[in-house]
Amino acid sequence: MNYNPNEIEAKWQQYWAENQTFKASNNSDKPKYYVLDMFPYPSGAGLHVGHPLGYIASDIVARYKRHQGFNVLHPQGYDSFGLPAEQYAIQTGQHPAITTETNIKRYREQLDKIGFSFDWNREVRTSNPEYYKWTQWIFIQLFNSWYNITADKAEDITTLITVFEKEGNASVKAVCDEDVAVFTAEEWNGFTGEEQQKILLQYRLTYLAETEVNWCPALGTVLANDEIVNGVSERGGHPVVRKKMTQWSMRISAYAERLLEGLNRIDWTESLKESQRNWIGKSVGVSVTFNVKQSDATIEVFTTRADTIFGVAFMTLAPEHDLVAQITTEEQQAEVAAYIEATAKRSERERMADVKTISGVFTGAYAEHPFTKEPIPIWIGDYVLAGYGTGAVMAVPCGDERDYAFANFFKGTNGMPEIKNIFSPLTANGEIDTSDEVIKEEAFAAKQGFVLKCSDFLDGLGYKEATQKVIEELEAIGAGKAKVNYRLRDAVFSRQRYWGEPFPVYYVNGMPQMIADEHLPIRLPEVEKYLPTETGEPPLGNATVWAWDTANNEVVANDKIDHETVFPLELNTMPGWAGSSWYFNRYMDAGNTEEFASQEALNYWKDVDLYIGGSEHATGHLLYSRFWQKFLFDKGVVPVDEYAKKLINQGMILGNSAFVYRTEDAKTLVSKGLIGDKTVYPIHADLTVINDVTNELDIEAFKAHPLYQDYQDAEFILEDGKYIVGREVEKMSKSKYNVVNPDDICAEYGADTLRLYEMFLGPLEQAKPWNTAGMTGVSGFLKKLWRLYTTDNGFEVTDAEPTKEMYKVLHQTIKKATEDIENFSFNTSVSQFMICVNELGKLKCNHRAILEPLAVLVSPYAPHIAEELWAGLGYEGSIAMVAYPKFEEKYLVESSKEYPVSFNGKMRFKIELSLELSVPEIQEIILADERTKAQLNGREPKKVIIVPGKIINIVG
Repeated sequence: MNYNPNEIEAKWQQYWAENQTFKASNNSDKPKYYVLDMFPYPSGAGLHVGHPLGYIASDIVARYKRHQGFNVLHPQGYDSFGLPAEQYAIQTGQHPAITTETNIKRYREQLDKIGFSFDWNREVRTSNPEYYKWTQWIFIQLFNSWYNITADKAEDITTLITVFEKEGNASVKAVCDEDVAVFTAEEWNGFTGEEQQKILLQYRLTYLAETEVNWCPALGTVLANDEIVNGVSERGGHPVVRKKMTQWSMRISAYAERLLEGLNRIDWTESLKESQRNWIGKSVGVSVTFNVKQSDATIEVFTTRADTIFGVAFMTLAPEHDLVAQITTEEQQAEVAAYIEATAKRSERERMADVKTISGVFTGAYAEHPFTKEPIPIWIGDYVLAGYGTGAVMAVPCGDERDYAFANFFKGTNGMPEIKNIFSPLTANGEIDTSDEVIKEEAFAAKQGFVLKCSDFLDGLGYKEATQKVIEELEAIGAGKAKVNYRLRDAVFSRQRYWGEPFPVYYVNGMPQMIADEHLPIRLPEVEKYLPTETGEPPLGNATVWAWDTANNEVVANDKIDHETVFPLELNTMPGWAGSSWYFNRYMDAGNTEEFASQEALNYWKDVDLYIGGSEHATGHLLYSRFWQKFLFDKGVVPVDEYAKKLINQGMILGNSAFVYRTEDAKTLVSKGLIGDKTVYPIHADLTVINDVTNELDIEAFKAHPLYQDYQDAEFILEDGKYIVGREVEKMSKSKYNVVNPDDICAEYGADTLRLYEMFLGPLEQAKPWNTAGMTGVSGFLKKLWRLYTTDNGFEVTDAEPTKEMYKVLHQTIKKATEDIENFSFNTSVSQFMICVNELGKLKCNHRAILEPLAVLVSPYAPHIAEELWAGLGYEGSIAMVAYPKFEEKYLVESSKEYPVSFNGKMRFKIELSLELSVPEIQEIILADERTKAQLNGREPKKVIIVPGKIINIVG
C-alpha cells in the first residue's frame, strides 16, 4: 500500500473544512491558549517558501496544545490596506479592492494547501468596512481623550473640560503641546466654541498639527520612517524629502514610560525589547534656556551633560528648526537656504545613521551663555533632528565626539571658535593632570576620571556633583530645570493615499468634528483616479460624493456643501498600522456587529499566549500596537495592558540565487569559472532556467525568457561546453528571482514534507538557506513512517505486547518531542522522529501500543499523514483532539546490561545480565558460562575484573 500524499492531504483538508475541526469556542471549560501569527499583506506575488516558516511553527504549537486539552484560538486574516495595491491601481486603473480580493483568494488557496489549523470563522480583513468601522471608532476614542499625568492614564476629554470650567488650566498636568497658553476658568468660559476647540486640540491624544514629515513626491504621500530605505521609498525607490504639512498625529509619547516599563513584564526576545528601548530613548538630564542676542527668541536645549555647560563653544539647530528663518542674518541667508534645501532630501533615519559626513552652516546669529553672558555662535547641521529633544544642541567639542568632529571640521571659519578644554583628568593615584593633551586628538566623553576646570563655580567638581550644582544654579536664575526626555516622537497618522481607512471626520470652519459612533463605518468613496488631484490634494479629493450631511447623518455629493448642514470630509486616510494595531483583539469576537468585541470574549481570551512574527516590525507595528492596547486598557475596553505574553521572531529562509556575468560591452556573458581577472557585472538569473543540481544555464530558455530579451544576440563564453552560473545565498525575494513556490513543493512532495523540512532546516529564530534537494530525505522519512503501519495489503498492526526496546524508543521520542515543542526547538524534534522511525523499523515494530501514540506525536508536524494513519488504525474522526501521549520514566530505566566480556583485554563475546547482580554473582555466572570455559581451556584465571554496568575482563 503506497503513500500518496496529494490524495491524503486533499482528503483531510476537505474534512477539516467541512467539519470545522479547528473552530474555537468563546465558551469552554478547557483552559485557553491563543496562538497568533502576524497577519500577512496579500501581495500579488503570493507566498514563497520563506513565508510559511512562522506559520508552521505556530501551527505545531496550536495542534500540540489541542492535544493537551486546551481550547486553542489560532486565527488568520489579512492586512489588506496598503500602498502596493494602490500603486497597482494607479498603473492599471483597477480598483484596489478587486486586486486585493484576488490576492487574498490566492493566499487562502496556498495556506489551505499547507494544512494550517486556522479558525477561518474569525478571519479579519483590515479593508473590510465591518472591520475598519472599529478602527474608526478607536480613532474617535483617542480624539475624545487626554493624558492625565497625575493619574498616569488616558481619560475622557469631558473630565478635562470640567477642570477648565472650574479652575482653568494652570494646575492641569497633562501631556499636551508645549505652547499652551495659561488661562483661568473665567477666560475659558468666555472663549467661543471655536477657541475652546483649538485649545482642546492641544490636549487630545490624536490631534491636528503642522509636522515635519517624510514626503515622497513620486508616490504623492507621507511615508513612515520604516517605509524609507537609504533615503528613498522602500516601495519603488523614489526620493523622499522632509516637508512641513498639517497632519493628524497621535500622542504615543504620552505612553513612553509605560511602554518602557511594560517590556519588563513580557517574554519577548531581548533584541526586540532593546530595539524598542532604544527607539523610545529615555534620557535623564536638564533643560537649559539660551537667549538669542538681538532677539526676543530663546533656544531650549536638553542635555544629559549639564556639567559641561562652561565648555559650550557653539550651538547647532536642526535645519528644520522654527527659529532658523527668524534668526539667520541677511549675509548668511543664501547659504542657509541652500543647505536646508539639500538636507530636506535626506531622511531622518539616514541622517541618524550617517556619522561620517560632516556638514553645517553658520546662521550669523549668536546666543547668550546663561552664566557668563558670552556670545555663542549658532549653526545649523543635519546631525541634529527637529523631532529629537528640542531640535537644538549645546555643542561641547571637548566633551562630545560628534561636536568635536564638527568643530574640528569647521576650524578657522567664521562662527567657529577655538575648542576650550574644561577637563582635568585624574591619574591612577587620583592626582590632577593639568595638561590639555586630553583633547588634542579626540573629545573626553567619559563621566568619570576627571574634575572640571575653567568652569567657574564648578571648578574641581566631578560629573555627579557638578550636574547637581548646575541644576540648582539654573533653577535659581530661571534658565533651566531637571527633565526626563524621550526620543520617541508623536506618530504621524495621516497618509495622502486612497487605499486606507477613511477618517470619521468632517470640518466646520476648519475645525475637525467626529462623526457619531452609530453612523460608522464611513466607507471609502469611489474615485476615477487614485493619484492626488491637480491642486495637490490627496486622492480622496477626486471623490465627488464626499461630504457629510449633519441633518441626515449620511455621506452626500460635494456640490451640496453649504457649510451650514453639509460639510467637507477629511481627505487623508489612515496609515497601514492603524488596522494592525488592534486586530488581535478583534479575533476574539470577529463576528460581533454591535461592539469592538464583547467583554465576555475579551475577558475569556485576555491576551495572546504566543505571537510569532518578524523582527522588522519591532519599532513599527509592535510599538504602535502596544500603545493602542494601553490606551484601550485605560478606557476600560480591554482587560490587560500588554496583549502578547510571549513573542518569537522567526528567522528568514534564504534563497539560493543564481547569477550570469556580463562583460563591460554588455554583449558577452562569461561562465563563472572563466571570469578570472575580467571586469564583469552579475545579473540575477531566474531559477527556472537553471539546473539546480549542476548549476548549468539553459541558454535557449534564458534567451527566450522575457526578462532577458536584451541578451538574445549575446555571446556565451562556455567552460567545457556549458555555461555555469554563480550561486549566492541571500534574501528570498521576487526581485532576485530566487523564490520557491510552496505550491510546487506541495505538488511534488506533499505539504507534510514541506512542513517537516522547514522545521528541520535549523533553529526557528535563525536564518537558514533553502535547498530543494533536501526535500527527498524528509519525503523518504514519511514513506518509512507509512511502512511501519502498512504492508502491500493495507494497514496491518498487531495488538501483541511490544518489547521493552520498542517502549524505550517510543518514550525517548515522547520525552524529546515534548521538551522540544515547549522550548520551540522544532528542528531537533524532526531529527528525533527520524531516529525513532529508523529504530522501530529495525525492530520490525507494527505494534498498536507503539504506533498509536507515535501518530499523535507526529500529528502537529505532519498532520495529514497522521490523520490517515489514525483512520487506518480504525478510529473515526480527527486525530487533532486526541490526548497527547504521556512520558513514563520507567521505560527508560535500564534493568539489565549487555556486558562485553574480554580475555586479556580482547572482547570475545557479550552477555546480558541484570543490573541488580552483585560483583560475586556476576563472577559466578561468567565463570560458569561455556564460552568462558572454552576461552580458558582448563586454565584458572589470574584475575577477574568486573566494573558493574560497564565491563568484564578475565586475565590469565
